[in-house]
Amino acid sequence: MTLEGYAIIFESETLIGDEEHGFKEVIDKDSLSETLMKDVPMKYNHMDNFLIIARTKNGSLSLSVDEKGLKVHAELLDTESNKDIYKMVTAGLLDKMSFAFTVNKQSWDRSGAIPVRRILGIERLYDVSIVDTPAYDSTSIYARSLEAMDLELKAMDLAEQKKKTEIIKKRIQIKSKI
Repeated sequence: MTLEGYAIIFESETLIGDEEHGFKEVIDKDSLSETLMKDVPMKYNHMDNFLIIARTKNGSLSLSVDEKGLKVHAELLDTESNKDIYKMVTAGLLDKMSFAFTVNKQSWDRSGAIPVRRILGIERLYDVSIVDTPAYDSTSIYARSLEAMDLELKAMDLAEQKKKTEIIKKRIQIKSKI
């Protein structure tokens, strides 16, 4: 049972609170450059009273930062609670993520009708969570099947072969011109 998705999407604006009493928030693309991500658990709705789904400490959860955001990859243990979570993700009942964190650098723009908070540095990541209602709707979590991974790998292999073929064709064209 494999789950993948994004707990953080860079440069995606969301409304925290409401338009009258809240603010908009954006996570900067460089906000995770110095973040402490030691022993991060994957939880359900950030709840401490729900069994941990996966964890970086034992290798069942891996976190990676790419140009899009913070990508999560979880290999779930064969437990009843994990089976339930996996089935709910597969069925589309759960499809969003969240994260618990502390900020060490931020900026505020109060020039518009609603203030905008830009998170420039996240000090520590406490958890990533599969959630019912996310703060950032652009996050995602989805189940990966072995069949889908095989198809994806085959597609990548075909794309690589196509690139090699194009390079060979260009070399032949250059040699024929000489």
